[in-house]
Amino acid sequence: MKNPILSVLSFLLDKIFIFIKLKSKCSSVTDKNGNKYETSLFKRGDLLEVPRTLFVHFGIYLGENRVAHLIPDILPAITRNKASIKNMVTNKRLIAGVLAKVASVRVDTVHDFAYGGDIIINHMDQSISNKPLCGEEVAQRAEKLVGATSYSLLWDNCEHFVTYCRYGIPVSLQTDKDNKGTVKLRKKIDEV
Repeated sequence: MKNPILSVLSFLLDKIFIFIKLKSKCSSVTDKNGNKYETSLFKRGDLLEVPRTLFVHFGIYLGENRVAHLIPDILPAITRNKASIKNMVTNKRLIAGVLAKVASVRVDTVHDFAYGGDIIINHMDQSISNKPLCGEEVAQRAEKLVGATSYSLLWDNCEHFVTYCRYGIPVSLQTDKDNKGTVKLRKKIDEV
């Protein structure tokens, strides 16, 4: 006959070891401002949102602490120097990109993408009628689009980029609402 106390202790120890194993697999990134991003919560192909003061910035998680996101940027339009383009986009570059209507889909770290803000994961899944594509297809679509591209605040922004990658349709809920609040499809991006 087994001792019930030993059985309970053995069971509890097993659960504690499982918890410790899971905890050790978690990975997080802390930015220079002390903001911690638990990257173990992100899956390849997740749609990430970072609320800002006037708008929300969007990206696609590619895995390994990398996020693809479309950001206005003048530099890819005026130079091919990959080292200077790779540097994080400054406000001057961003504003010049908006005015010149040029951008780039770039891959940055999670904390460079979030820029100190909180990250929301797959929140748009509740707002878009199309079902999300599988995570690998979403990430591959984002990776294929990396590089210089055109930009329009209303018709070709970071939200259009991520909704195309995740749902197959380029939509911006921030900019495409009509008077009734229904989403209008502004333009369709051809398959890459």
